[in-house]
Amino acid sequence: MNAPDLRPFKAKPARAKPVDREGQEQAALMQELRLRYPEAYALIYHVPNGGHRVKAVAAKLKGQGVKAGVPDLVLPMARGGWFGLYIEFKARPPFDAPVSPSQDAYLQALHRQGYLAIVCRGSIDAVEAIRAYLLQPATVAA
Repeated sequence: MNAPDLRPFKAKPARAKPVDREGQEQAALMQELRLRYPEAYALIYHVPNGGHRVKAVAAKLKGQGVKAGVPDLVLPMARGGWFGLYIEFKARPPFDAPVSPSQDAYLQALHRQGYLAIVCRGSIDAVEAIRAYLLQPATVAA
C-alpha cells in the first residue's frame, strides 16, 4: 500500500499592492501649486476619467458624458493666445505610461479649438509647464 504524498502546501507569494505613482505625483503637483501659484491652484481641477470601475458604473458614467482620452488636469486661465491649459499627466519615467491613441486624439482636438493641450511626465515637468504658461500675457477676449 502506497502512502499518500503529503508535501507541504506552498502558498503563493503575496502580491504587492500596485503603487499609484501617477496619483502620488499629481498630488505633489497640487501641493506645489498651492504654495507657489495660489491663483492657478484655485482654478485647476482634475478630471477623474480613468480608473477601473464595475461595468454598470462605467456604463452610467459614459451615459453622463465620460469620454476616453480626456486629459487629467484643466487650468481655465487664458494665457498667450490660448483659451486654457489641458494637461495629460503621466508619472515620470520609468513609471510613465504611454499616451494612448484616444488621449493623443483628444489633445489634438483641444489644440484645434484654441487650447494648449500637453503631456507632462511628473510633477516637476508639470510645474515648469504651468509656470511657463502663467508667464505668458493674459489672453484678452475681443
